[in-house]
Amino acid sequence: MVSESCSNPSVETEAIMSRRPKYDKSKFCIKCKVNTGAIVVRHAVYCKECFPTLLSSKVKRILEPRVNSKPELSRRKSLKASGNLLIGFSGGLGSTVLLDLISKLFISNRIEIKEDGVTKPRGGKDHPRNEPVWKRVSVCYVEIAAGFLGATQIDKIQRLVQEKYEGVEFVAVKLENAFDPSWWDELGGKAALNAKADLADDDLLVSTIFNRPDSDPVQRLRLYISALPTHTAIESAIRTLIRILLLYTARLTRSSHLLLGTSLTSLSINLISSIAQGGGFSVREEAQEEWRSDSKEAIRLIRPLQEITIKECAMWAWWNELPVVGRQRYPGVKQGIGALTKDFIVGLERDYPSTVSTIARTCAKLAPKVEAAGLCILCERPLQPDVQEWKARISIRATIGTSLLTPPSNTLDSSSLLKSLTPHLCYSCHTTLVSRNSKGVSGNPANTWLPLPVWASAHIQNPSPDADDISMQLDANEAGDEIWLTHKVGPDETMAVIKEFLLE
Repeated sequence: MVSESCSNPSVETEAIMSRRPKYDKSKFCIKCKVNTGAIVVRHAVYCKECFPTLLSSKVKRILEPRVNSKPELSRRKSLKASGNLLIGFSGGLGSTVLLDLISKLFISNRIEIKEDGVTKPRGGKDHPRNEPVWKRVSVCYVEIAAGFLGATQIDKIQRLVQEKYEGVEFVAVKLENAFDPSWWDELGGKAALNAKADLADDDLLVSTIFNRPDSDPVQRLRLYISALPTHTAIESAIRTLIRILLLYTARLTRSSHLLLGTSLTSLSINLISSIAQGGGFSVREEAQEEWRSDSKEAIRLIRPLQEITIKECAMWAWWNELPVVGRQRYPGVKQGIGALTKDFIVGLERDYPSTVSTIARTCAKLAPKVEAAGLCILCERPLQPDVQEWKARISIRATIGTSLLTPPSNTLDSSSLLKSLTPHLCYSCHTTLVSRNSKGVSGNPANTWLPLPVWASAHIQNPSPDADDISMQLDANEAGDEIWLTHKVGPDETMAVIKEFLLE
C-alpha cells in the first residue's frame, strides 16, 4: 500500500489547480450588468458599450475643474476658457487617444442631438451651452529628427491630423528652435546671446563667445546632445526641451491650456524616474502645473489621461480604429533610467494591476517643506533653495585638471569674471549636466562646452531685479578699495600652508 506522502505532487497539482479565470469575479459588465465584459480594468469588468462612458468621465473629471480661470459659484457651471487650447501631439498612443477624446467631447458633436434624422444643437443655437470652450484649438508636434539625423514625420502627422479632425489647426515646431534666436525673437523674448556652459567644472561657467559655424541652431542642438554625459541625461534633456517648446508655443498661440497625452502608466514611470534623477522637489509638476513667463497670464499644463492606464488607451485606439504613428526614437533611449523604470513598472503591473495607481496617488500627497526660491532657468520649474550648499555637504567629488588650482593673477578684469550657471539650476538639472558615467556617450572628451537654449541664455543675461549676484566662479567681494579672490587650493599648496603646524 502506497502512503499519501509518496504520491506524485506535480501530477496532482495539475489536476487540482484550475485555470486562471478570464474575469476576476463576473464576466458581466459592472456598469450595465447585462452585457458580457470585454476589458478588465483593475479587477472591474466593462463591456464595449460602457467603456467609452468610463473614459469620458475620467477625462472630464480631470479637465473640467481646470478650464475656467476663476471658479464658478453657481451650481450649473459653464465651461469657458480665457484663451485658446494647444494639444501636444507626439504621434504615440497617449497623444493619439487624447486628441480623439478631446475632439469628441469638446470640439465636434459635443452639443448636437438628432431629432427625426436632423441634427440640431441642444437648447437652441443661442443657448450658452453651445458656445465653444476654447475659441481656437491647435495641435502642436515637436520634430526631433534634426538632432539624430532621422527622417522627418511632420508631413505624415500633419496629414493625419487635418484629415481626421475638423476645426483643429496644426502647428509644427522643431527641436532646434530651442537654440534659434530668430524663433525666440518671434516669441517676443528678451534679447539673448549665444551662451554656452563648461561641463568640465561643477560650477558650469558660462561664456557668450561662440564660433560662427556653431551658431547654426541644428549644429548647436547636436553639440548640446553630444556634450551630455549619459544616456539618461540625453533623455531627460530632450523631454525638457520638448516641454518648454510646447509651453512657449502655447504662449505664442495665446493658449490658456496645454494638454499632454500622458497616461496613468506613463505618469507613474515619469514620477519614479524623476525622483530617481533628483526631481523630488518638483514632483507635483509632473502631474499638472501652472507656467508663467514674464508675468503674463498663466498657462495650465494638464494631463487629462492621468487616470487612464495604457491598457485602456490601447483598447480605445483598437475599437475606434485610430492610426498610431508612433513616437520618434533616438539612440540610447533604452539604456537610461527612464527605460529601466518603465520595464520594471510595466512588468510589476502585469501581476499587480494597482501598481501605477498606487504610485500616482502616493506621489500626489507629496509636497515640499519650503517655498521655492524662484525658477530653474533650464526647465523653468520650482528651484529648491540652498540646494548647492546641501549638495556640497553630501557630495565627494574629485576635480580633474589644474586650471582651477592655479592661483589667479593680481590684476582682475571685470570682463573676465564668468557667471556660474549652477546657482540658477534645480538639483535635477544640475545633476543631469554634471553626472559622470564610466560609459559616457560623448565621443569627444574635449567637447565639454554645452550650448544653452535661448530661454536659459536670456535668463542668465537678463536676471530679475531680485536675482542673487553670488554666481561668480571667482567671488569678487568688494569692500572699499579691496577685492577678495577665492580659488580652489591644490594638495601641494595646502601642505605648504599647514606644514608648520604638523607634528614630526
